[in-house]
Amino acid sequence: MSNAIIVTVIFTAAPSKRNEMIEALKRGIEEVHTESGCELYAIHSAEDDTVVMLEKWSSVSDLDAHAVGEPVKRLDASLVGLMANPAVVTRATPIAAGQPDKGQL
Repeated sequence: MSNAIIVTVIFTAAPSKRNEMIEALKRGIEEVHTESGCELYAIHSAEDDTVVMLEKWSSVSDLDAHAVGEPVKRLDASLVGLMANPAVVTRATPIAAGQPDKGQL
């Protein structure tokens, strides 16, 4: 069984700041991809005009190290003034169901 941790983060831009917010989010992705335990770190545009970040980490300890790391500190600083409200972060653990390659991230 996997010890992976899945994270969703919902970002809501301040009025007329959506493109700037997306650019700020994009800047740190390549660096985070090199972090230990990072299996997935991607942003997506949602129909309600929010931006959704999907993350998959190999373990809680890898995610916890990421959360206090320099890339996240720089990201947080770059988002000041660009968001309408704080990001909504949810941690989840996979529940295997169906086909192993399709039933979980």
